[in-house]
Amino acid sequence: MRLLVLGGTSFLGRHVVTAALERGHDVATFTRGVSGSPPSGARPLHGDREDPDALPRALAGWAPELVVDTSCRTRPAARHAAAALAGVHGYAFVSSLNAYRTWPPGPLGPEDGEPTWDTDEDGYGPNKAYAERVLGAAVGEGFLTARAGLIVGPWDYVHRLGWWLDRIARGGRVVVPAEGTAQPIALVDARDLAGWLVGVAEQGRSGAVNTTGPTGMTTLGGLLDLCREVTGGEVEWVPVPEEDLLGAGVEPWTHLPLWLPSADARTAWDVDTTRARELGLPSRPLRETVGATWAWQQTDTRGHLSPMGLPEPGLPADLETQLLARHDQRT
Repeated sequence: MRLLVLGGTSFLGRHVVTAALERGHDVATFTRGVSGSPPSGARPLHGDREDPDALPRALAGWAPELVVDTSCRTRPAARHAAAALAGVHGYAFVSSLNAYRTWPPGPLGPEDGEPTWDTDEDGYGPNKAYAERVLGAAVGEGFLTARAGLIVGPWDYVHRLGWWLDRIARGGRVVVPAEGTAQPIALVDARDLAGWLVGVAEQGRSGAVNTTGPTGMTTLGGLLDLCREVTGGEVEWVPVPEEDLLGAGVEPWTHLPLWLPSADARTAWDVDTTRARELGLPSRPLRETVGATWAWQQTDTRGHLSPMGLPEPGLPADLETQLLARHDQRT
């Protein structure tokens, strides 16, 4: 079938293209053309989703039957896609757990029982919820919204897991959150999610699905230990109390990627993924994900990007030195 990927040149979108090609689809990507080319075999279409005429112009003579949308972040982009693609058989939209009004901190139960944003304010979560409504109304049956959590794997330029891999590989004394290493964490491999998105679009599945890993699949400490095993880094964990981290200006999730303060961490990773499991979303062994990410990082030549204007993750060297010195003074 003719399958259009909105996105398709980096991270999740790239894996979607690969999965669709492997399943024999005629694949096109629609991007601005500024972040590289899609995998070989896909036809690159270019345009700006903020332009209402861009999609119809790019699709002239090639009408998609299926859509996987990995790149919708604004309200105009949602409206323009809804106007151009309402007649497709299946439309899989990559939303976010941030579309829920109560997350974080959660917890999140079944999808139909949790409120989503319904305000006019501009922001990542409200915009995703708006896109779900607009696209769902246009497509109708066959529209599925995948409310994704933490996505990791090769081609991940957000570089959260990647920063830990790089830092641990360098070795030495590594600051970790004393209370945070035991926090549960759940994630999904981009390759698992990509193949699943193609499949549910093919099947014309509908509704909302929480697409992250199973609750309790690992802990932050378990993930960091796995990073140490994969990279071979010779490190000494230096546990710093949460109070000291916050007092020193350490920003959760940014300076220490994947770490949340205890008040949020207790429930933020408690997400009901029953429907995702029923619809066949796989969860490969975490070691395979971490290993593949590390292997890709060692061959990547593009350098770390900062998509969507996100701050570069990781603990600044001067802040790390300060925290280590304070820890030594106390011990």
